[in-house]
Amino acid sequence: MNTTILRKSVLGIAGLAFAGGLAAGPLHHTTTDTVDARPVAAVQADKADKTAGVDAGKLIPHGVQGAQSRIDLDPEQTTNAKAIIAATKKAGLDERAAVISIGTALQESKLENLGHLGDRNDHDSLGLFQQRPSSGWGSPEQITDPQYATTAFLKGLRQVDGWQDMALTDAAQTVQVSAYPDAYAQWEQQAADLVTQHWNNS
Repeated sequence: MNTTILRKSVLGIAGLAFAGGLAAGPLHHTTTDTVDARPVAAVQADKADKTAGVDAGKLIPHGVQGAQSRIDLDPEQTTNAKAIIAATKKAGLDERAAVISIGTALQESKLENLGHLGDRNDHDSLGLFQQRPSSGWGSPEQITDPQYATTAFLKGLRQVDGWQDMALTDAAQTVQVSAYPDAYAQWEQQAADLVTQHWNNS
């Protein structure tokens, strides 16, 4: 066989094998990562749809104060956060009021609708906002109802002049009169994240 023909045949077979390997390679690729093949604009639009109607500028108008805390929420705590948002919307208030409310409840109860805790109870404090029947917040049954408790908190918030422009911890403290007035600040970012996530489905 002619040497030139033999060389061309060998190179041709090698080229086919290499090309076949490239073509077959992705078919045997085992990674579980997925890539969104849609145009970037479509991906961004889809993400925007999920938070449409949430005014991000109102959530934390002056930035967070101090180190932030965060907890993982179970389904009940998430349901309580959604109930606070729903009550806020029903009261005709905006996202900032929801951030203040959720931040307050995160500090007071970690978004757990607490009943009487016996010796661990702070006086007769109950519910998401640890409101006290003896202080006129309502009956035990009322203040352990998330909608009622949120509405009562918001009623107090509305009586605070300039609450919309106050730091969360100042607005919350004016309503709650806590022994730890600065403790609310640490929950502002998680509260804002929850409002962003659930405002449109609560």
